[in-house]
Formats: sequence, structure tokens, C-alpha cells
Amino acid sequence: MSGPQRGDGVLGVDVGGTKVALRAEAAGRPAYERTFRWPRGADPAADLAALAAEVDRLRDAWGPVGAVGVAMPATTDPAGTVTTWPGRPGWAGLDLAGALRRLFPQVATAVADDGDLAALAEARHAGHDDVVYLGVGTGIGGGVVLAGRSVPGRSSAEIGHMVVALDGERCDCGRRGCLQSVASGPATLRRAAAGRGGEVSFDDLRAGLDERRPWAVAAVDASCRALAAAVVSLGELLDPALAIVGGGFAAGLPGLVPLVAEQARSAGRPGRPAPPVRAAALGALSSLHGAVELARDLAGTPAPVRSVPTA
Repeated sequence: MSGPQRGDGVLGVDVGGTKVALRAEAAGRPAYERTFRWPRGADPAADLAALAAEVDRLRDAWGPVGAVGVAMPATTDPAGTVTTWPGRPGWAGLDLAGALRRLFPQVATAVADDGDLAALAEARHAGHDDVVYLGVGTGIGGGVVLAGRSVPGRSSAEIGHMVVALDGERCDCGRRGCLQSVASGPATLRRAAAGRGGEVSFDDLRAGLDERRPWAVAAVDASCRALAAAVVSLGELLDPALAIVGGGFAAGLPGLVPLVAEQARSAGRPGRPAPPVRAAALGALSSLHGAVELARDLAGTPAPVRSVPTA
């Protein structure tokens, strides 16, 4: 791997369960953006080697960076060690902070929850200081921004693990009825398959919605009801100016966010309407842009998110 280098650019890294996205930005220069898939086998050493190769590719093609923000779906402790990550279980126990120090020597680097960073990026893009964000994909992430800062300060906002159905399906966390177990992409596809009586891909679901097939409409409607319930509950607790729904699964189904907005609006009560619901302006790239925001904050003012310094 390349030796220590400094630059005026900032790099955002959005780490996912199956793929990783990188985006580097610097004033007066075209942005660098690339996505790659993790190697098969979910071995942390192989994963880190693949990431190191991509970082070398970035340095060779675009140049060095001076600050790095990393968006992670995994749970980490205050020291930067991964405690749990259902998407890649082998990462449990990995010293992520140390790995990032080796990957980006002498460069200011921090890692934060991907939902928190997505919320931060969307809030800044929308120009609102008080926002809740729900990211619908393989799982459900989320974040809360109040007064321009991510909250809670000691941990991430685990919106996907809000309980919305006490007798619901079992979540991958082991509990029943989490929002993620009802409204995530895989949960919606499983429900569609049960209604159709056969396997349903994402493309099948989208086509079924376009054709108003009952099995597709019912599957998505149940997800939207659960998402709307979460929006209403968050509105009761936090009174945000805006609720934003994003993530790759939501971005791929154009009718999903309007239906969540309609159901949330109808579930409001006198004197306490549900917050307005909008689709994420950054689409499936909210977390990536949030990671860039974290890097930009590291290079200038302190980041308004819970982060684990690594340099």
C-alpha cells in the first residue's frame, strides 16, 4: 500500500454488507466516485485487503486526501472495535479504528453510524435543523438531527429496531416486531412471495406494483404502514420539521414514499400532525454523502455526530 500522504481532498467511505462506495472531493477538482463489492466469504482480512487496494487505486488516479469519514452499519464500542454486524458477522471483534489508522496513516479519520450520517447529509441538503431519517434497504437504518446535531450523542438512533408490531416477525436482532422485520427490503419481498405463492425478486415486485398486482400492493402497503407508524411515533417524541425516507429499496420503488406520507398524514391527531414526509434528495447515496460531510467537518469544524477518532 502507498506510504503516508496528505492532500487537500476529503474522502467519504460508505461501508455496506455487500458493497462499499467511496467519494473524494476537493475544491476545483472533479469528484472521484467508485463502488466495489466485498470478496466472497466475508473474511475481515480479505475485506480489508480489498479496501486497501481500492484506496491505492484512489490515490493513484485522484491523489491523496487530508481527511476521511467512514459510514458504518456495524455497532462499535467507544474504542472503535466492532461489537456486532449481522451483515458481516466475521467483523465482530475487529479493531476498526486500528485498521483505519493503518489504511490512512497520518490522516484525520473518523467512523460514525451510517444512519446518523445519512440523516446529517439529508438535513443539511434540505436546510432543516430538525429532521428524522429512515433508510430502507437490506435493513432499516435511521438517524435523528435536532438543532443541527445528531442525537443521541452517546449512541446511534436505532430507528430500525423500534418495535412496531409486538406479535410481528422475528428480526435478525432476535426480537419480534422491529420495524426492520416488517418494512425492510427482504421483509417486503418475503411477504410478496408469500402472497404470490412463489419467489419474488425486486424487479418482480416493481413490475407487480406497476401492474397493481394484489400480492405486490399488499406487501408494500404493509411496509408503508409500519414506516408511517414509526414516523408518527418519532413525530410525537421529537416534533421534527421533516421526516425523510431514503435507502436503496425505497429509492427503487417510486410510489413507496408518497404512500408513507399519506398514511402518516392520516394517522396524525388534532394539535399534533405527523411531520411531512419527503423522499431522500440524495437517494441511495445519503450515507455516502454523510461520510463526506464527516470528513469535511474533520478537516474544518468538529463533526456534529458521534464519531470514533482514529488519527
